[in-house]
Amino acid sequence: MSKYIVRDKSFNFALRIIKSYKYLTEQKREYVLSKQVLRSGTAIGALIREAEQGESKADFIHKLAIALKEAKETEYWLDLLFHSDYIEEKSYESIHADVEELIKLLISIIKTSKNI
Repeated sequence: MSKYIVRDKSFNFALRIIKSYKYLTEQKREYVLSKQVLRSGTAIGALIREAEQGESKADFIHKLAIALKEAKETEYWLDLLFHSDYIEEKSYESIHADVEELIKLLISIIKTSKNI
């Protein structure tokens, strides 16, 4: 397993979000919710990378906490897109599982980091 599992998973998740954004804007002509999910969904990985260069343990934890907030926001936008029939159930379940995994990983890393 990669040392950078959360980094890799967040990057791959961002790629899925970008592809979803393209689909939503080009095929569904949905621009408002898709822009929100694009912003928050790609911010997760950026914040994780930023945390890697944290100036202190507190800074590292803070950046990951913000990444966690972005992940929860992304989950919200995905829920709205699904329940408003912009994305199909199979696609939603797959991408929702990915964001849930990121949320769990971030919670675990934050808790562990606080206890070190």
